[in-house]
Amino acid sequence: MLCRRFRFRRYQLKKDSLRALNEGHPWIFRGAMSSAAEVFPDGQWLALVDGQNRPVGVGIYQAEGAVGIRVLRPGATPPDTDWLQRRLNRALERRADLRQRVEGFRALNGESDGFPGVVLDVYGRVGVLQTYCSGVDSLGRYAAALACRSLDLPGLLWKPPQRRSGPGPVRRVLRGQVPRCVAFAEEGMQLVADLEGGQKTGLFLDLRGLRRWIRNSDLTGRRVLNLFSYTGTLGLAAELAGAREVWQVDASAQALAFAGHHHVQDPARHRLVEADVFEWLKDLPQDELFDLVVVDPPALTTRADQVERVLARQARLVSRAAAHLAPGGTLVACDCTSRIPRTRFQQVLKKAVPLRHRQTLLPEEDHAPRFAQADYLKVEIYR
Repeated sequence: MLCRRFRFRRYQLKKDSLRALNEGHPWIFRGAMSSAAEVFPDGQWLALVDGQNRPVGVGIYQAEGAVGIRVLRPGATPPDTDWLQRRLNRALERRADLRQRVEGFRALNGESDGFPGVVLDVYGRVGVLQTYCSGVDSLGRYAAALACRSLDLPGLLWKPPQRRSGPGPVRRVLRGQVPRCVAFAEEGMQLVADLEGGQKTGLFLDLRGLRRWIRNSDLTGRRVLNLFSYTGTLGLAAELAGAREVWQVDASAQALAFAGHHHVQDPARHRLVEADVFEWLKDLPQDELFDLVVVDPPALTTRADQVERVLARQARLVSRAAAHLAPGGTLVACDCTSRIPRTRFQQVLKKAVPLRHRQTLLPEEDHAPRFAQADYLKVEIYR
């Protein structure tokens, strides 16, 4: 049994925390915990009990951040290897249709798949594991090994995320041989993930739905402005959709060079611009108009007290971008700041841009949020 590998300590939940657990929420927030938890080391596995000392679940303690306990399994029965294998099988079954269409997908999506703090992305024949706090490292490595066996993946890389609670592991190959870059197919597109220097696990798999939407649009002869372009996968989708001119703007020279090398088929149609997008837009001549403008900034804060300031900055950014739309043009506004609720983002956009709302792109199955805080990516389309 998996639980035999860990020394459990008992922790009694307060009423609010118990209610959240019973409602299926995977986190116990630090503000709802008693001072008794302060003695636990980071990563301590906890046997959770109610006020009558009855077992109600198993969780993993996190010493830093707003989340105090990540719930692994509710109920009185501790997790074991068979239970984890069944949970993994359910996650992979939900992706069965997707796996027939793409070679890059998220196999394990953290709490939304029942593996708290654990992400496993697949690029072709390579898995990339990320664990978001030290307490889930063993769980992540074990789950990734099971997934590699189920998916017949010869390569597995453990890559620490940029935002992690506590010390992180060094980048380490856990299985087979892992190249620096991996090419993979995505619904008729050939993409390349930078496993060594790329953000997240190597590429933004969560933007697949937007890549598909752009690729399926008729952009024949159109001009496209791709802001915060990173490695240019959206720009490639626009080129394949027939765009005659694609401007890609990003602050990272490395990302733009990667885009030019891997995600540009016809260099004559692309203009790669290294610049701070916020400042660059201010100086863009008013007569530079585009038929499609994509605004996809990085997460701008992790703090709740900065949300309104970030939203105001987002509104200015989107408003300036919308000013460069050609008549009948389309604006795509994205946000990946988890602290900003979807409805709040929509409210801000409605005030910021005098455009007709056309469509909301919801997360794909491999990134589907199973609780409110996991619903981080917003993609809104205006015309």
